[in-house]
Amino acid sequence: MSTTMLLSRRAVPRVNLTTTLSARHAIRIGGATTSHDHYLTTTTSSSGQKRPFLTKAIYGWAKKVMPSISKTENIALDSGTIGFDRDIFTGNPSLAKLVSTYNPRLTAEEESYLNHQVHHLCKILNDHEMSVDKDFSMEAWEYMRREKFFGMKIPKEWGGLGFSTAMISATLAKVATQSFDANATVAVPNSLGPGELLVRYGTPEQKEYFLPRLADGTLIPCFGLTGPHSGSDATSLIGSDCVVTSRNGELGVLATFKKRYITLAPVAGCVGLGLNLSDPDNLLKGCGGEGFTVALLERDHEGLRMGPRHFPLNASFMNGTVEGDDVWIPMKNILGGQERCGFGWNMFVECLAEGRGVSLPAGSIGAAKIVVSGVGAYARVRKQFRVPIAEFGGIQEALALAGSDGLITIAGGDLMNAIVDNHEAPMVISSIMKQNCTERGRRIVERGMDIAAGSAICRGDNNYIGNAYMSFPIAITVEGANIMTRSFQIIGQGLTRCHPHMLDLIKALQNTDPQKEEQAFQTFRMGLYEVVTHGVRKLFQSVGRGFKSTATTTFRSKTAYKNGDNLLQYHEDQLLRLSANFALIADLCFSLGGRLKFEELLMGRLADAMGAIFLGYATLHHYHRNKGIQGLEALTEHAMLRLEHEAQEALHQAVLNFPGPGPLGVIVKSVMMLG
Repeated sequence: MSTTMLLSRRAVPRVNLTTTLSARHAIRIGGATTSHDHYLTTTTSSSGQKRPFLTKAIYGWAKKVMPSISKTENIALDSGTIGFDRDIFTGNPSLAKLVSTYNPRLTAEEESYLNHQVHHLCKILNDHEMSVDKDFSMEAWEYMRREKFFGMKIPKEWGGLGFSTAMISATLAKVATQSFDANATVAVPNSLGPGELLVRYGTPEQKEYFLPRLADGTLIPCFGLTGPHSGSDATSLIGSDCVVTSRNGELGVLATFKKRYITLAPVAGCVGLGLNLSDPDNLLKGCGGEGFTVALLERDHEGLRMGPRHFPLNASFMNGTVEGDDVWIPMKNILGGQERCGFGWNMFVECLAEGRGVSLPAGSIGAAKIVVSGVGAYARVRKQFRVPIAEFGGIQEALALAGSDGLITIAGGDLMNAIVDNHEAPMVISSIMKQNCTERGRRIVERGMDIAAGSAICRGDNNYIGNAYMSFPIAITVEGANIMTRSFQIIGQGLTRCHPHMLDLIKALQNTDPQKEEQAFQTFRMGLYEVVTHGVRKLFQSVGRGFKSTATTTFRSKTAYKNGDNLLQYHEDQLLRLSANFALIADLCFSLGGRLKFEELLMGRLADAMGAIFLGYATLHHYHRNKGIQGLEALTEHAMLRLEHEAQEALHQAVLNFPGPGPLGVIVKSVMMLG
């Protein structure tokens, strides 16, 4: 119940049904707008309408503390899609909805390609030789071109394979079991390369020229975003500027750029360039706009410099620089043509969902499969004191943790693949997948290294884990370092994009048009009411579900997980409780106003909780689809208990360290503790 409703009822203790309904829905009665805060002391706005004093004061305070949102941030708020991530913020996610909506699977054609072409590629890759030579064999390069490993996502009509996201993930995971360098090489053209962007946004001429050449490997693509001063932050393309100009009667841009750490740049035949476009002379004349723009250049484009090569740690995949000074780029080389100038962020968001949410987690899935199976077998044959080390408690603990982390990563990957194949581009979930799965992948490999010991640290043809160990810091760094993804991006985007009521409220606070001030105030008023009532509902849900959870956990037997239906029901109830707790704390975080943007410790803990909840549902989704596999109940139980503990601990720490100032902070923290 909102504060305004409490005040209204104290002032008018007897309210009939008609008045109550009118108040809630702001129905006009006798020419005046009656709302739930109608009986509060009012002031008159510049348009002559009366405003409740308390709401007006909150509105004024909120406008002062709310930081301005840039044009790029506004575009980001409207880009991508929302779905299950919003369900978590409502506190009412549904396993049944996941099961009925998402069913990851491969076609017969994809299964055949995985079992033959992908399997053969793994056979001809020698990971140790590549790490010494710092390159693939000519046989491997030619085979990847001939079998269209660089055109797996390009539709068949353009000469590609037209495979699903689930197939891309399965391929990358299998290749990663043999070589992380090959994984990265195949990943870029099928996620962050310009191929899919051309399919969606390219002009007919661009599609006709580039897509067949990308599909058959004539042109290997790369994407130039990362710069030396802005990293891979697409909102801050420092040192990558272009200005609209005209040359010999032809419209184009003059660009200067310095790109670093661009995967495949040393061997790429074409590059998609992320540029910050400006049009000071208004030459675009309304066709296209300023801002993030993607240009598509071939390697021999005048003024384009591809090189020198970087060597990330001990990795052998191609990586290097892309630079140019005052490079003339005609409008025909802008991806999508002139009308797509300034549209790069929208393209990037859709592309990023696959790069971050699918390709990078696929590497962790591959690591899980090779480590758990390989190291598990090793622990059976390796003896210490005439006893297989698999009998030692410490080894069993490490294997159990690696196994459940592997299951969590595989389950998250399956669900994410199905979401993308459902034509969704969830920015928040893709960030969770990238940060959470690469971190779990690193832990899986570290535990494998601990068990394999000396055999894992000596390089050679039979070392199947050492190069993976050296590759994971790269996966954790690229596409936005995990430390930033966790402490800023997931919740920063989630609170504004996925909260059921917050986006409209934020946009109302950003209004600067006096003509729309009254409309903005009314939007804010209703949004505030929805946020407050949402928080109250989450408080009662948290308390109610908490009591139920305590009771069911107290009386649950240690072998209850062996019944699959009981396993699903128990853990979904736990996730519902945690979701209500998370939604309540997320609502109360708005009391921090603009300060929340700088409370990265708090946002990091909430990101941990949200990630564990999402992956918990993914794990139950995976179990529901794979019942009957021997031992899956025990592994799922172990994974779920760990995820629930992670979420609970993250929420507990968020409450204990909530940074709210003064009396308001004490009140907010008390409500959190109660919930």
